[in-house]
Order: sequence, then structure tokens, then C-alpha cells
Amino acid sequence: MFKRFYLLFGIIILLFLALIGRLAYMQLYQKSFYSSKLGGSSTYSVSTGSERGEIYDADGVALVENNITEAVAFTRSNTITSQEIKELAQKLSQMITLSDTDVTTREKKDYYLADTDTYREVVEKLPNKKKYDNYGNSLSESTIYSNAVEAVTDDQINFSDDELKIVHIFSQMNATSVFNTTTLDSEDLTDDQIALVTANQSKLSGISVTKAWNRSVNDTGLSSIIGTVSSSDAGLPEEDASTYLAKGYSLNDRVGTSYLEKSYEDVLQGTRTKQEITVDADGNVTENKTTSVGEKGKNIKLTIDLDFQNQVESILQSYYSAQISSGIAAYSEGIYAVALDPSTGSVLAMAGLSHETGSSETESNALGTITQVFTPGSVVKGATLASGWENKVLSGNEVLYDQTLLGISSWFTSGKTAITATQALEYSSNTYMVQVALKMTGQEYTTADAVTTDNYKQAMEELRSTYAEFGMGTSTGLDITESDGYLPSDYNFSNMISESFGQYDNYTTMQLAQYAATVANDGKRQSVHLVEGVYDNNDDGGLGDLSQKIESQTLNTVNISSDEMDLIQTGFYNVVNSSSGYATGTAMRGTYTTISGKTGTAETFATDSDGNTVATVNLNVVAYDANRSIAVAVMYPHANNDDSKAHQYIARDIIDLYVSTYANSSADTDDSDTDN
Repeated sequence: MFKRFYLLFGIIILLFLALIGRLAYMQLYQKSFYSSKLGGSSTYSVSTGSERGEIYDADGVALVENNITEAVAFTRSNTITSQEIKELAQKLSQMITLSDTDVTTREKKDYYLADTDTYREVVEKLPNKKKYDNYGNSLSESTIYSNAVEAVTDDQINFSDDELKIVHIFSQMNATSVFNTTTLDSEDLTDDQIALVTANQSKLSGISVTKAWNRSVNDTGLSSIIGTVSSSDAGLPEEDASTYLAKGYSLNDRVGTSYLEKSYEDVLQGTRTKQEITVDADGNVTENKTTSVGEKGKNIKLTIDLDFQNQVESILQSYYSAQISSGIAAYSEGIYAVALDPSTGSVLAMAGLSHETGSSETESNALGTITQVFTPGSVVKGATLASGWENKVLSGNEVLYDQTLLGISSWFTSGKTAITATQALEYSSNTYMVQVALKMTGQEYTTADAVTTDNYKQAMEELRSTYAEFGMGTSTGLDITESDGYLPSDYNFSNMISESFGQYDNYTTMQLAQYAATVANDGKRQSVHLVEGVYDNNDDGGLGDLSQKIESQTLNTVNISSDEMDLIQTGFYNVVNSSSGYATGTAMRGTYTTISGKTGTAETFATDSDGNTVATVNLNVVAYDANRSIAVAVMYPHANNDDSKAHQYIARDIIDLYVSTYANSSADTDDSDTDN
């Protein structure tokens, strides 16, 4: 028994001697090392953002500007306490006009506990289990603080609106990291307020008057595509924060969160002023060195001339208002038009009007051209022919019979009528396209044949693949976020047949415009872009010299021969310019140029104010001019009269306007040109 006791005692003595030896070693032999650590310094790297670049139209007209204002800024030192920040916020509330009362419950509790005495009182009242562990050891300070936050009652933070305003700027300052700067929210400063803050700066630790900028989006038809910029409170979006931080951003940096502002964030965001601040062991700043000076962000200029954009929207408004007045657009949610340069992919205009059932009013909605999807109807038939040629089931300008089959007929069907591929476009034959689709499943059709559903999925994939080569049901390459259309994955044989004449998948107006541009560009599909170039700033901070030209990319070339593309172009020409009574697009004949195009009518349904289902039609059109300088798509969903020619008139007027006023070369008005 005693032997065990002596053994244990001896082990304890040895451990105690080892500890004394280690302490002696650290104090005697490593004294200089630990002394240098104790008296050492710390260096902070600080990055401050600059003013954001601006956005201009093709003529240099400002679409987005920065409103520069005087504002109060707070730079957090490494020694300031939460109580001192609270006192600072209270002082500021007497000098400037605060406005924001939007605070969280947690922010109110943090403000309440920032007072040292208050915090001590709250902690003292906590039960022991909220302060100590099972062994009587004190819990970590962060755990105790969390428990104190939980203990604060609603009555204790029942602040008035004036107090909430102070809580808001306290929260802004308290969330600022060491040596970083935050612009505080307030109403615009008056000259007297600026003078008062400046005169009392010695009593306001970290407070200064600085220049701040706020994004100002001018009210135009393009406002919806500009996008938004985060506030300094919101800072980096959570889903993108890690990416931005890796690029050197700070958490409270303002960044583009949608559309153009987000897509061109890297160029619009200004470069940062970078500092290295060194402090000693007592927290005193010993060196503050600026390593680089920030500059305002670069500017971007669009491909869209605002004047042309406004006139396109006026054309839409003129015809659509008449359609609303006549009741034809009673169930229509809007109307949309896109104009592109076929050879460069530049967006010349993207205009839209949104409309609520029962209202006579409309609202500008350019964004709808890339977010709203609709059934296209017969405009797709040129691509259906291309799919037939690609998949070797159609030969040149092959003759097939327009006839009723599978319960489907064309608007002009009368028995069996022999028509060519170009006539199938000119007359808009549904059943010619159905026969192409059937051929793609491996079967020829005659009135005596029974139709099988074999291979319909392969045929659908082949149709969709070819449509995508023209830009339908796929990304157009647009430089802002867009819809790829709606292509259901769960479909049947009947859906595949309907697809062949545009009665199944849904596309955006932008996708149809790229389709028209691809036909006009001899099958070469160019990526679509809104931005013409990135520009430096001039001496006044406005649009300077070109820094980077935004070039279009060739996405693909439609996999058919030039002769086969000629047949599509001839069919499009005849749709508008043929003397045949069956030509479906003669209302598009232009005054200043020869127009080629394809109309489309898709059978759809809408719901009236009583919840009843009403038969409607989507009226769509794709078109381009003789010189291939402009390609246009118009989508007019849910009209209740398929005799309306409004969509054709709109396409005609847009092309005429561009050719007569904006095109670089004179229009070719020779009606003998077959556009081959």
C-alpha cells in the first residue's frame, strides 16, 4: 500500500520538476524570443472601393449614372469598444438627420448590451449554468454573451423610432472590420451639418465627411435590363461571397446583383485603394502606408441606340393599344419585339409591353423579351425543313402533298395539293412539316398507310437539335441572364408531330430574333450581345476612349448546304412578296426595303376574369431586310382574333424605320430581288 503511495508521490514530484525546468528554459534561454513577440507589431491590409463605372447607350447617352453626395463615413480603429461606438452613434444623431429604422431583433439586443454596466447587470442575473460549466469553470466569453443576448427581453429593447435610427448606424459601425470604412446611412447632409461634423471631428473617433455615390438609373425602356447593385449594408451576395473575396473584394463592397450590372461587374467595379496599417503591441498605429490608389470603374456602352429603342416601343404601343381598345388583346399579357444585326449579333432594340387582363394600361417591359416564353407557331417551319435535310429524309425542293393526315390540316388544305418545300413555307403548310417529321421516324406517309409511333423520341431530339442550331431552345449567347425557353422532357408522339409546325416547345422573342438573324446570315449563328465595348473615363469621369471591343462569336453554322439555305430564304421571300393568294405574310411588305420573313399562329388558351377557358392564338413573326442589316422577331401572345395583322405591321414598321433612318447603307428596294 505504502509502496504505491510513494511511487505516485515520486511521479508527481518528477512532473513538477519537469514543469519548473520548462519554465526556466523559456524564461532564461528563450527570453528574447518571447520578449520580441510581446513587443511585436501587427499589420492590417485594408482595401477601400471606388466609384462604379457608368452605362451608356450606343450614342453615348447616359442610362446609368452615379449621384455623388456628401456623406458621413466611419473608419473602425483597432481599439474602439462597442460602448464607445454606441456613444459615437448617439453623438452623431444630434448632428445629422438619420432616416433608417430597419434593424433586426439581434441588432437591437447588441445595442442594448453595448453599455458595459448594462451588460454586467444582465450577466450577473444569469443562472450559474449560463455562466459556468459543471466543474465551476467560467464559460467562454462568446458563450456568456450569447446567453446574455437570449436573456434580453422585448420590453428592454422597445425602442422608439428615433432610437431605432441610432441602433441602425450603431449596427453599421459595429459590423465594420478593423481599419475598414463604412458609409453611414442618413439623409442628404446640409452645409450646416457638414460644418458641424467637420468642426467636431476630434471628438468623433473614426468619423469623417466623404464622397458617396448612389446608382441612378434613368427612366427609359431599357431600365429593366440594367440590373441592380447591392447596398453597403447588404454587401456581397451570400451565394457569390467566396468568389468575390478571392478577387480581393471586402464583405461590404457594393456589387452588381443582376443583368448588366452583374454581367459586367469586373469592369464596372472600380479598382481599390489599398493600405497597410501597422500597429504595435499597445494598439498604437506606427505606420499607415498606401500601396495603391484606386480609380473609378470603367464604363460600358451598349449596342442599342436609345432613340431607336424608344421608337420601336412607340410602334409596339401604337398597334397594341389599338388591339386593346378593339378587345383583340383582352387576354394578352403583352407584346414583345427584338431587332438584331445578323452579321454581328448586336442587339439593336429589345422592347416589350406588359398588360393585365381587363386593363387598358401597359408598362414597358424590355426584360420580357428574354424571360417570357411562348409557343412560336409556324415561324419554325424553316428550321423544320433544315432538320429534314440534315437528317437526309428530305431532298432539295422536294414535292409532297398537302393533305389532311392524323387529323391535322393546313389552313388552305383542300384534298391533295402538290407543293414544294419553298411553297410549304410560303403557304405555311402544317401537313408538309408533319410528313417531314414522320420521315424522321422512318416512315413515309400515304393515305393507305397506318402510322406507327416508333422512333418518335429520336425524331424529337433531331428536331430540337436543328432548332438549337438556329437559336431556338438554347442559349443565344446573350451577355445577361436569359431563359433558354421551355422544352418539356415528358412528351409523346403527338407532341413530336406538333413540334414540327411550332405547336409544342416555347421560346423567347430573343431566340426567335436569333433564328431570323441566322437565316439572314446564311446559316451562321452569331452570339447575341448588348454591350458594344468597355470604355475608360474622360477627365470629367464620363465616357472616355474605347478600352475593349466586345466581339460576337460564331456559335455554329447550320449543317445544311448553301443551296438548301437558299431554299429557306426563297420561301421567306415568297411569304411576303409572292403574288399568290396563299402567301401568308404580305402585310409585311416594306416601303423602304424588300422584306423576307415567316409568320406563325399558335393555337393557345387563356383564362377570362370569370375563370373560364378561352381559345386564343399567339401571333408571331420573324423577318429581315434585303441588305440583311436587321433581323426582327415579334411575339404577340393570346390574341383572340387570328385575322389580326398587328404583328406583321409591327415587324414591317421596325424594319422600315431602321433601314430609312439608321442603316449604314441604302436600302435595296428592287422587288425583283428574290433574296437568294
